[in-house]
Amino acid sequence: MSGEKMETTSVSNGAGPVYEDKKEDNLSPEDLSEMLAAGTKEVHEKAESTQFVKDFLRGRIRKELFKLGAVALYYTYTAMEEEIERNKDHPHFAPLYFPAELHRHEALARDLEYFYGPDWQSQVSCSQATQQYVDRIHQVGQDDPVLLVAHAYTRYMGDLSGGQVLKKVAQRALKLPPTGEGLEFYQFDAIHSAKAFKQLYRSRMNELDLDMETKKRLVDEAVKAFQFNMEVFEELEEIGKTIQEDVLDAGMPVHGAMGGDISKCPYYAAKMAASGGTAYACQLAMAILRHPTGQVLFATWFAALAGLAAWYLM
Repeated sequence: MSGEKMETTSVSNGAGPVYEDKKEDNLSPEDLSEMLAAGTKEVHEKAESTQFVKDFLRGRIRKELFKLGAVALYYTYTAMEEEIERNKDHPHFAPLYFPAELHRHEALARDLEYFYGPDWQSQVSCSQATQQYVDRIHQVGQDDPVLLVAHAYTRYMGDLSGGQVLKKVAQRALKLPPTGEGLEFYQFDAIHSAKAFKQLYRSRMNELDLDMETKKRLVDEAVKAFQFNMEVFEELEEIGKTIQEDVLDAGMPVHGAMGGDISKCPYYAAKMAASGGTAYACQLAMAILRHPTGQVLFATWFAALAGLAAWYLM
């Protein structure tokens, strides 16, 4: 990009080759990475505000819903990676082709085998909302391959950012093995520095030879990708209403765990603080920080905020 001061550093990805990461000191609002970040900011926030995502971040996860979410991801990534393979030599996608580092469908297959057993393929199917997402991915892959950039950006960059927070929450809430079974989707073994790799990926996007009209179409497609994800979340929420299963809660204890003293409940303190009670606000903070689970949640939320900040600032 003309007129921009570039700094080059090496990025090693372990199992993969050494990449040259061009750090851009002066990003332009017309750079594709900046346009995508700005153009998807509103829909990104809406996606994070869905009940399914909010419950997930609180550690309130139904195991059956988590499994169904993994199924949806499997079909989504299988479709996307089929189209990426089909278009790996396309001039508008080839610079973003990192199968060893990014591809997820095989990891998801191992996760599903962990949850459903060796015959997992006979037990799962593609839901209606997921099928619509899959159909769109195949459509753009076959008819307008440049738009695959929007889908890859939306999924992979999110996996390398907030996805790492979700991994820790799920592992704790579902009591999954510390060795990573059931969570291989979140593990990127060939990427040793997520930050450096995301910088590399964005610089590669910015170097694509695209006119402004194509960049705008990519922003529109990324918005659609977020909307497809929200439809999958909403579908899971509806399914959750029909599942009779105890919620596995990694959040703060409720009133019953307080020995009958409602004043010790942090949720009650929050309610009182919201109505103007500053003493209860202090009580809320102390209750959370005294409780081991609260300390974990505080650290998790701090990491989540840092991840979201990195999403827009990097």
